Amino acid sequence: MKHWILIAALACAAPVWAAPEWTRAVIVKVDPARSRITLKHERIKSIDMDAMTMPFDVAAGVKLARLKKGDKVRFTVAGQGERLLVDALEPAR
Repeated sequence: MKHWILIAALACAAPVWAAPEWTRAVIVKVDPARSRITLKHERIKSIDMDAMTMPFDVAAGVKLARLKKGDKVRFTVAGQGERLLVDALEPAR
């Protein structure tokens, strides 16, 4: 019985662990040639970063071609070594 309770608890908690933290931002600059984007973003809770404007490197699968300065977006960020990498980016809803 205890095993089933543990399994049920882990199954309910798994989506919380797997869910990315989306952060809202406004695009300040897009540099597709360098796979880089500058965002004015709100606080990023997962890495304890206050709201600010800063450049981010962008993961290979993230498309920058249609984005322009002033677009409102939401993104997820991951640490990769000592740098931060935008690993998902989409228009804000």
